Amino acid sequence: MAVCYQYQLPVLPLDRPVPKHVLSRRGAISFSSSSSLFGCANPRVLSQTFTNSSNLWIPSSGWEERFLERRGAISYESSDQTALYIRMLGDVRVRSRAGFQPERRDSHPYIDFRLLHLPPETEELASARKIRRLLSFQRYFRSTRLLHGISSQNSLCILDDDYSGQAMRMLEKDASWNFDIFLFDRLTNGNSLITLTFHLFKYHGLIEHFHLDLVKLRRFLVMVQDDYHRNNPYHNALHAADVTQAMHCYLKEAKLAKSVSPWDILVGLLAAATHDMDHPGVNQLFLIKTNHYLASLYKNTSVLENHHWRSAVCVLQESKLFSHLSVEESCQIGRQLGSLILATDISRQNEFLSQLRTYLDMRHFSLDDAGHRHFILQIALKCADISNPCRPWELSKKWSEKVCQEFFRQGDIERQHKLSISQLCDRHTETTANIQIGFITYVVKPLFVEWSRFCNTTLSQTMLGHLSLNNAIWKGCLQECTQSGDDADSICEEMD
Repeated sequence: MAVCYQYQLPVLPLDRPVPKHVLSRRGAISFSSSSSLFGCANPRVLSQTFTNSSNLWIPSSGWEERFLERRGAISYESSDQTALYIRMLGDVRVRSRAGFQPERRDSHPYIDFRLLHLPPETEELASARKIRRLLSFQRYFRSTRLLHGISSQNSLCILDDDYSGQAMRMLEKDASWNFDIFLFDRLTNGNSLITLTFHLFKYHGLIEHFHLDLVKLRRFLVMVQDDYHRNNPYHNALHAADVTQAMHCYLKEAKLAKSVSPWDILVGLLAAATHDMDHPGVNQLFLIKTNHYLASLYKNTSVLENHHWRSAVCVLQESKLFSHLSVEESCQIGRQLGSLILATDISRQNEFLSQLRTYLDMRHFSLDDAGHRHFILQIALKCADISNPCRPWELSKKWSEKVCQEFFRQGDIERQHKLSISQLCDRHTETTANIQIGFITYVVKPLFVEWSRFCNTTLSQTMLGHLSLNNAIWKGCLQECTQSGDDADSICEEMD
């Protein structure tokens, strides 16, 4: 049976519309070892494709590249004969002649992963987003004209020029631990991750050192930001921007600043910006208990972190940001990027903490050693990822509320589908204060005490000071809640 490509292919169920410029790669996950995944030497032997919206059969003669390359939820990168990209929330079924189906076939039959996202935005919100994109494009277009030496005597007056100026002023204090990423995000029309990361690449001289193309870098950063889910209360592009700014602060610490190479800075900033790409807004336990195909693929081990790493590599390949580097250098970036992102798995916290203590006790520990230096970058990213309780109270409280909102949303979904409610996700038994006290006591404080032991700088002591103060405030909220019987969250709001 032949297929006429003039007809529109069925639309796959995605959590949000897929931009045209990314249809050739979607969705954010990459499987580099397709032979082991599909039990065949090359994914091109797949002969039948079924989507969730309709049963569409396509013959195996020359269809694979044309069809898979243009799909929204599943795509095939024609330049890489072994790469297959599958979107996180797309419910796609793929079969071979042998009847193989990927891991998604056993997912929880009653859970629609699109429930993790809010209802479609209103017409007013959609209009506001279009305006933001238009203004961003106008600024980008004007900057490219300036880069090429083209001046416009009658340039249009951009409405948010004043906001851009304030954002640039904020970037003059990019290494301040009091940096308000929420304000910066508003001043950049929701493009904090793009603006901040681009600035840091220039600040550290990475563009000149690695001969990066500005257009490719811009495209890469836009694709990274687009792969973060805006509807996630916590694991979104704003969190990535906050972690990137924290990573920048750590890279400027005296011991690191005099030892790290441009390569280390490049990998460190890339890992910070991409460490939670395409996060679905639920934790690993949720994916395991619902038999999500990712949990099966990665054998229930660092499921989300593996996904974020593959997503980052996928975007790097598509943007061709490092196409001018050698194959060996590109592979090395991918490996080190994966090593850093996988280190953010909170279940491996004790493993890294124990290793850090061992390293600090070693007399021959030196940042001149590439292996030791890479390990410290792993610790720096871990610290940046959970640094919210070490920020000033005004910032820390906002992040605490956002992460608990995401926890409770997962618990609501689990309750709705009669699943066991994950730890910290039951809004009827947990409070923000209680969650934060436990998080600070058992996770954050032990790590930052050792980090301060390594750095022994004003910043490290400042972070411990904020950590102790914030913990005391949360304990005060919890105590007042216990005495009065009121909700601790409402008490904390009154304390602002």
